[in-house]
Amino acid sequence: MLEGRVAIITGGTRGIGLEIVRTFKENKAEVILFGSKKETVEEAVLKLKEEGMEVKGYYPNLNSTEEINQVIEEIMKDYGHIDILVNNAGISANKKIEDTTSEDFVKIMDLNVNAIFNMTKAVVPYMKERKDGVILNTSSMVSIYGQPSGVGYPTSKFAVNGLTKSLARELAPFHIRVNAVAPGITNTDMVASLPKEMIEPLIKTIPLGRIGEPRDIANAFLFLASDLASYITGIVLSVDGAARS
Repeated sequence: MLEGRVAIITGGTRGIGLEIVRTFKENKAEVILFGSKKETVEEAVLKLKEEGMEVKGYYPNLNSTEEINQVIEEIMKDYGHIDILVNNAGISANKKIEDTTSEDFVKIMDLNVNAIFNMTKAVVPYMKERKDGVILNTSSMVSIYGQPSGVGYPTSKFAVNGLTKSLARELAPFHIRVNAVAPGITNTDMVASLPKEMIEPLIKTIPLGRIGEPRDIANAFLFLASDLASYITGIVLSVDGAARS
C-alpha cells in the first residue's frame, strides 16, 4: 500500500510508533525512524533488522530547528523526496494541577505540540515542491473527552487537533493531506506507567471489551497514509473501541 513512499516516523522506537514503523515496512515503504536517544534508536533499528526490516534511525532534538533541518537535508540527499510524516513522539501526564509545575506543562507542550510544528515546517517545503504528501499526527481520545488529571496532556492533544484541521485547509491546494489518529487506551509502555485507578474505569467504558493493541492503531495510520484515503483530510480518526466518557 505504500510502495515507493518515503516515511519519517517520530517516536518510532517503541509502542505505537514502533508498530507504525513495522506496518509501513510491511507495506513496502522506506522508513526513517526518529527517537529521543542514540541508544534507543540503535536498539530499535537492530531489533527491526533482526525481524528482517532495514530502517534508518536518527535522534535529533525535536525542539531544535537546526538539528531537524540537518537531518531532513540528509534524508533528502539519500532518498530525494519525503512523502509521509508521522508526528508520533509525545509524553503523557497524570499529576493533579496543584502538583504540576510550569516546567512540567512547558515540557509537555514542547514535545507534544511544538515538536509537531517544527517537524511539519521542515518537511512541508519539500512536499509543496512535489505537490504531494501526507502528514499524520498522533492525537488521543482525551483530546475529545479530557481526563481527570494531568491537564497538560489533553491540552496538548486538543492543540494537535487544531493544528491538524487548520493545516489540512492550508495545505490542501498543494495536495498535502493532514490527518490525526486519536487512539483510545492502548497496550503500550505509556499506558502501563499510568495508575490502575485511572485506567480501569476507562476500560469499563469500551464496548468492544478490550484495550487496543499497537497494531490496531498502526493500521489506522496505514489507511490514512495510503491512497485509500486520498479524499480524506482534516479529520481526527478515533480508534478507541467506541469508548466514550
